[in-house]
Amino acid sequence: MANLDKYNAKRDFKKTKEPKGKVENKKDKKLRFVVQHHLARKDHYDFRLEWEGTLKSWAVPKGPSYNPKDKRLAIMVEDHPLSYRNFEGTIPKGEYGGGTVMLWDEGFWEPITKINKNFKIKMFKFILYGKRLKGKWTLIKLPNDSESWLLIKEKDNYLEYKDITKLNKSIKTNRTMQEIADNIIKTKTNLKENIVDNIEISSPSKVIFKNPKVTKMDIVKYYHKVAKRMLPYLNNRITSTIRCPDGYGGDIFFQKHFENNNKGIGKIILDSEKEKEDYYYIKNVEGLISEVQRNSYEFHIWESTIKSLEKPDIMVFDLDPDEKLSIKKLREGVKDLKSILDKLDLKSYLKTSGGKGYHILVPLKMKLSWEEFRKTAKNIALLMEKTWPDKYTSNIRKNKRKGKIFIDWIRNTRSSTSVAPYSIRLRKKCRVSMPISWSELDKIKPNEVTIDMAIKRLKRKDPWEDFFD
Repeated sequence: MANLDKYNAKRDFKKTKEPKGKVENKKDKKLRFVVQHHLARKDHYDFRLEWEGTLKSWAVPKGPSYNPKDKRLAIMVEDHPLSYRNFEGTIPKGEYGGGTVMLWDEGFWEPITKINKNFKIKMFKFILYGKRLKGKWTLIKLPNDSESWLLIKEKDNYLEYKDITKLNKSIKTNRTMQEIADNIIKTKTNLKENIVDNIEISSPSKVIFKNPKVTKMDIVKYYHKVAKRMLPYLNNRITSTIRCPDGYGGDIFFQKHFENNNKGIGKIILDSEKEKEDYYYIKNVEGLISEVQRNSYEFHIWESTIKSLEKPDIMVFDLDPDEKLSIKKLREGVKDLKSILDKLDLKSYLKTSGGKGYHILVPLKMKLSWEEFRKTAKNIALLMEKTWPDKYTSNIRKNKRKGKIFIDWIRNTRSSTSVAPYSIRLRKKCRVSMPISWSELDKIKPNEVTIDMAIKRLKRKDPWEDFFD
């Protein structure tokens, strides 16, 4: 049976940041796996397979090998909690397993051999669906030894014979073992150091934007300063982020599933057509900074809260102009849309997109279903198109917006997201999607607000101070 007593007994959780052990009962049937490079007293790789609410774990001194001729020794150790699959950092010297831990691979696994619930088995075959490890593998228990196994790659289409020692960066944070170790600061400090809201900031001097130069710590400080105004729009809304581990110009990816165990991050499980999926939301400033630490620099939110998920309360319109259209025409479009909303007695708020358009947000107190909500947004866009057919289109197709402005209403759909107020945009020059007053429309361009400008504006009256009234 699954048991984490040994795991908990070996650790002092007042000293280590490893997660406390508890058996978890997941609703989705997919089995996860993780491989962690662990530089402790001896360098090794921890190979972990989810089973019955915990992670069955083996220490593999040389790490997995794609060569079927290599029979890697794998020493079975105590079960670990499922939450351990997200752990990356350092375990203090003198504590059990003291050293640096890096997330080396993750994914899902599927047993080929039948395995009983108690894991009483001497050999089993399985398939890995990881980012680095794929295909068929086997674990064989050595005779007369209760802890020693052999990890062997089966012959299949994934015989790439990769040298795993060359894959020396984290799949999550893109940090090397040395960077993880170097950036752990154990003393409590303030923004001048590398800890913000109790979050250890790794690679603080890493350049994220080159022109103008903006470092990771610059972005951390920015979000820390705007948090008070930004959080009301993030709090308790399902959030997706755009992550950029190598800085602007490098690889970026959209992160929408839960994987951050910081206490400032909440988890919510939703049913989709295929399976149950886990999403996340930000609770407080610590949760916000913890996401930035994970290289999340652009934040997108649902238009409903987790407390009333099926009743959206913020309608969003994005005015997306034809590239050849003048800023004057774009601003006319913003005013025309506001005039329509005013006639419908819908109070609206303006912000820059941080790109080439403006965003108009409408907080709703009326309780509409997602279908009614989407239909309402579409009808407003159609009214714009009908009233000024030569100026606006509600059609997303590029060839329909020549010389026109696309009134993007489509994001007003369940599970769609829009960029959050005060979010940085991962575009050239590090611009901000900034709330502005209607009187500033003719003064501020859509991509004009920098993080320095945004911080200075915090001293002024909040143009959206009555947004949630």
